[in-house]
Amino acid sequence: MKKVGNILWGIILIVLGIIIALNATGVTNINIFFRGWWTLIIIIPSFIGLIKNESKMWSFIWLIIGIVLLLCAQNILSFSLISKLIFPFILIVIGLAIIFKDVTNRKIKEKVKKLNNENIENEAYCATFGSQNANYAGQEFKGANLDAIFGSVELDLYKATITKDQIINASAIFGGIDIIVPKDVNIKVKSTPIFGGVSNKIKNDYDEKLPTIYINSFCMFGGVEIK
Repeated sequence: MKKVGNILWGIILIVLGIIIALNATGVTNINIFFRGWWTLIIIIPSFIGLIKNESKMWSFIWLIIGIVLLLCAQNILSFSLISKLIFPFILIVIGLAIIFKDVTNRKIKEKVKKLNNENIENEAYCATFGSQNANYAGQEFKGANLDAIFGSVELDLYKATITKDQIINASAIFGGIDIIVPKDVNIKVKSTPIFGGVSNKIKNDYDEKLPTIYINSFCMFGGVEIK
């Protein structure tokens, strides 16, 4: 899914570049700064998030917000009407978020909390305006905390020894985290995305005989990729 997102961003930039070049040469006169053009800053990342992220709820919500703001800027909808509906809309969104989160993530949330209480000495890797790589080849993995802030972290567990359920707390803020996992584990994800998200390329069926890696992620203008 990451490749799909990159392709979409590439296409958008190419089209934008072509339009600017044609305008500069006088071939066309396309106004890229139309009324409400700024809403594309919300719409485009949200649309791409729907395609590439595992957790799509917040991407969908922000996409709706962006579209509504664009329609208001185009005078198709009224800002005064929208201002009256903001409060009930927020209540509805919060309600849906609570229901969705409780119904789908209750067991995962409880397990994440339990593992974090048990594994109080997790290895910590933090990359701020830089990068960190951790390779557990031939070593036993006992959980980790990963933080990427305007940077990148790679955690390679492909040849690691994992004998029981483990937790990875991953926080990507304007950064990226890659987690390479072995084949003989289950993957469970709990994600809080804000203009970001988790891309899980591991689609193996759950096997109760295998240990599970729980990935507890927070993504804000950043992403976590599991591969």
